[in-house]
Amino acid sequence: MESFSELIKNRRSIRKFTSEELTQEEVVILLKAALMAPTSKRSNCWQFVVVDDKATLAELATCKEQGASFIVDAALAIVVLADPLASDVWMEDAAVASVYLQLQAEDLQLGSCWVQVMERMYSDTVTSNDYVHGVLDIPRQLQVVSIIAIGHKGMERRPFDEAHLQWEKIHLNKYRGK
Repeated sequence: MESFSELIKNRRSIRKFTSEELTQEEVVILLKAALMAPTSKRSNCWQFVVVDDKATLAELATCKEQGASFIVDAALAIVVLADPLASDVWMEDAAVASVYLQLQAEDLQLGSCWVQVMERMYSDTVTSNDYVHGVLDIPRQLQVVSIIAIGHKGMERRPFDEAHLQWEKIHLNKYRGK
């Protein structure tokens, strides 16, 4: 990318992927970005499960009723976990790491899409968090915040149009709005 401004303009959610696999170098670069994400008091309360097994990707694609099916076609899914006992802002730290993964994917010209797991349901009685725990054998104390699906882009999206910026959401010195 030419600049950070261009990177954030071009990063769009991609839900269609080609069948091309990621290189080992691309995976390492992605994981480095996640591990460099800032955390409160450098608690590093996050952990990551990297999934490239097609059968497991298919299972993760059913972690909630809507909004996860595209995981099945991703080359890779990175499950972002956090330990609530390690930090009081574990969810925020994991969210920052998730965004770092997505920005790094875009910088590599890969597509990505965030799958929200926190507070979502697999079924009427099973949370998405519990379902993913079962699929990946995750220890109980860790919470699943998101799954970042990553792969080569199987669709193109136009960069964010700055004409759609909601400047009315910006307030100076005091909140002055609706």
